[in-house]
Amino acid sequence: MRILLQQKGTGLYFRDIGAWSRDSLEAMDFVSSTSAIDFCVANKLSDLQLVLKFDDQKCDIVMPVVAEQAAEHRGSTTSDH
Repeated sequence: MRILLQQKGTGLYFRDIGAWSRDSLEAMDFVSSTSAIDFCVANKLSDLQLVLKFDDQKCDIVMPVVAEQAAEHRGSTTSDH
């Protein structure tokens, strides 16, 4: 399984800062979904979706990334302790 970021509007996959590709094989593969979301928050990337890409394309899982909510949630979790 590969963990990728994709622009919702264009369908382009994230390769590097400022670099996107139509080919998922050229996309950056994140270590975990959490690291992909953290990357979005840290780089203020929005309008993206997380793609869990499997060898069998019909098994792929696509989930929206809401970086603002992730940042707020992490902030409230750490301030509660």
